[in-house]
Amino acid sequence: MLIDDNEIDLKINAKLISLFKLFDETIICQSAEDALDYLNKHSNETEKLPSFILLDIQMPDMDGFDFLEQYKNLSKTFTDKCTVAMLSSTLDFGDIQRAEANPYVVKLLKKPLSLPELTQLV
Repeated sequence: MLIDDNEIDLKINAKLISLFKLFDETIICQSAEDALDYLNKHSNETEKLPSFILLDIQMPDMDGFDFLEQYKNLSKTFTDKCTVAMLSSTLDFGDIQRAEANPYVVKLLKKPLSLPELTQLV
């Protein structure tokens, strides 16, 4: 699942993932709210839930950290199996610390997305 408000970043990242066949399917969400709606709607359909989420930090309305606050309320069965990596163009030390301190986040990746970094997480 890709969560990013930037349409260009979404297209580039989806294309990279597709070209290198990192996942069978890519779920694209242009907001954290859309992603949460999707996850809640399909909470009982494990085959439709992602195994990996690439989450942008800076988005309007609900940012990546706000998403994670809601994400922790999802089924533990799902959250235990789903890897979350955050993605950002910022070098804000506060964001880096918050991402590293979050138990659901395995890594903070910098934009533009680096394929070698991503493949290490998959």
